[in-house]
Amino acid sequence: MLGGCRRALPAALGRVLQGRAAGPGRRAVSTSWCPVGSAFDAKQQQQQPLRGGAAGRETGLFGVPELSCPEGFQEAQDKALHESEQLVQKACSTPPGPETVRIFDQLSDSLCRVADLADFVKVAHPDFAFREAAEEACRNIGTVVEKLNTDVELCQSLRRLLADESVTSSLDPETRRVAELFMFDFEISGIHLDEEKREKAVDLNVRILDLCNEFLIGTHLPNKIDKHVLPEHIRYNFIAEGNYLQVAGLHADCPDDLVREAAYKIFLHSNAQQLSRLEELLASRNSLAQLVGYETFAHRALQGTMAKNPETVRQFLEKLSDQLSKRTQKDFEMMTKMKMKLNPQNSTLMPWDHPYYSGVLRAERYNIDPGLYCPFFSLGACMEGLNSLFSQLLGISLYAEQTKRGEIWSEDVRKLAVVHETEGLLGYIYCDFFQRPDKPHQDCHFTVRGGRLRENGEYQLPVVVLMLSLPHSARGAPTLLSPGMMENLFHEMGHAMHSMLGRTRYQHVTGTRCPTDFAEVPSILMEYFANDYRVVNQFARHYKTGQPLPKNMVSRLCESKKVCAAADMQLQVFYAVLDQIYHGKHPLKKSTTEILKETQEKVYGLPYVPNTAWQLRFSHLVGYGAKYYSYLMSRAVASMVWKQCFAQNPFDRAMGERYRREMLAHGGGKEPILMVQGMLQKSPSVEDFVDALVSDLDHDFETFIMDS
Repeated sequence: MLGGCRRALPAALGRVLQGRAAGPGRRAVSTSWCPVGSAFDAKQQQQQPLRGGAAGRETGLFGVPELSCPEGFQEAQDKALHESEQLVQKACSTPPGPETVRIFDQLSDSLCRVADLADFVKVAHPDFAFREAAEEACRNIGTVVEKLNTDVELCQSLRRLLADESVTSSLDPETRRVAELFMFDFEISGIHLDEEKREKAVDLNVRILDLCNEFLIGTHLPNKIDKHVLPEHIRYNFIAEGNYLQVAGLHADCPDDLVREAAYKIFLHSNAQQLSRLEELLASRNSLAQLVGYETFAHRALQGTMAKNPETVRQFLEKLSDQLSKRTQKDFEMMTKMKMKLNPQNSTLMPWDHPYYSGVLRAERYNIDPGLYCPFFSLGACMEGLNSLFSQLLGISLYAEQTKRGEIWSEDVRKLAVVHETEGLLGYIYCDFFQRPDKPHQDCHFTVRGGRLRENGEYQLPVVVLMLSLPHSARGAPTLLSPGMMENLFHEMGHAMHSMLGRTRYQHVTGTRCPTDFAEVPSILMEYFANDYRVVNQFARHYKTGQPLPKNMVSRLCESKKVCAAADMQLQVFYAVLDQIYHGKHPLKKSTTEILKETQEKVYGLPYVPNTAWQLRFSHLVGYGAKYYSYLMSRAVASMVWKQCFAQNPFDRAMGERYRREMLAHGGGKEPILMVQGMLQKSPSVEDFVDALVSDLDHDFETFIMDS
């Protein structure tokens, strides 16, 4: 998934981490770089610094001097706000032309140098004082952005540009699109309204920001229950707190049906305060959308996406659900039979059974105990595998680079330089891979600074963070990844490559700053590479013996993922439909819980459990409001790209260059469907999307017969 802010004026970090010049727009190879795999071996994971330790004088987070202490966020914020005031004045006094767009982008960059960096720090820094300071900076910058989006004089400077046909006709396509995107930000914020309504729009935006933060926190909070309510023999599965037990998750992998049932009912029990937040959030979003001229929040949110409107999303989800229906029913029947076999006293399939029994079926049919695979997937080997793939496909290499004191927030964070064979240094990836207290248990990509062409002709290098939740290795042994962890690493690295190679002139559209239903395509495409034996065979070696991972083990692993895959996909359709209803026409005809019950039984097929409210744990309603369908649509596009362009040869350099040229290089500077058309050489229909997803569920006949 993508982290970082999704403000109308997108983000970037402050200072450029300078490399040595190697001709215009290029960076020379640094003597402080070392091979990527060695940065993640067992010794390095014991917090030993690269090549003798942190170098030179102390700096701040990500090389920003002010951020050597929490108070530095206030200083960085003040500096950004002062710079933004000057740029607003400059934009309003500059004659219409390309310079206007450049100033707007510079304004966006100056504000979001702080905002995106703070978006990461507020969730991931181990020091509470840093997290608190970053949270405050996010809120303050966000409020300023919302006010700028309703600044009439600032908008007029852009409107004069777009109204002058002689000027707009002279703009290159990227500059014109960026100008139109900035104008779109004004319009969806209500710039056309009178002053009173504009102020109301700002207030609504600020309130929505606060509600999102509050709701997101609430989605992760554990629930407590009197320990005497639960049978004594299952209490040990939960954290004891005096006379109470703390339930912090669904325990979906627990083999005890009663534990899973208890966890489901307790963790998803309705909470009045969280319910109130959700209802106010949905109502506020709808009020804002209608205030600025949209029928629903979904109509506002889907402007500029591949889907374009809620009607297309509804059509996509309905057609996909129809195609999955019979397959899903068969999957549920298989799970029910397995439950009857293991638990004859209670054979009714319930929502807490789906993830567990589908896993049992996969393991039984294909013998895919993760313990058999982990020794072949050491972290260092996986990083070398990514390095090899990127080198062959895109001419890119990853190098570990030593950091300065204060630059990183945890000793086990590693900094990678991304280097092209002819273009030189492209940017930096900070790898925050390991578990620690108070770190979110999620895999995520954060844009910390977007790339852009600076005023002096140099290119501002992009900086991103990849955050995983890997366990620390045993002493003297490398960190070993499960197949799922390995696939997630490839997924997040797909986002990182998008950020590195989306080298647009404007940071407003750099890298992953593109419509949500396109942004997941590069990351999901990497999952296809991670499941191809030809790719895996290049790096998967037993960490003790050096033995390669046998081909039939990779084949079984890939085929196992298709077991109950229709039911898994149907569950995603249910989530996407629920998201669309919540962000559709208001007032809602029923409560959010009644809508959940009705939609779950109609779309998903497993019964609703009384007194539960799963929607209160649906954290994607914050960052993916009205856009949860994006995962499915992006997967459809990735599937088509893989089958048409890479399935025959995953190392095809010519196809890799085409992929970069058509899909990665533009960031959000080109209509997403045009990028897809450029890659596939055709315009896909809704039916094509559905067919691509359903065809992925078909078993490979050779593997299926061999392992039956």
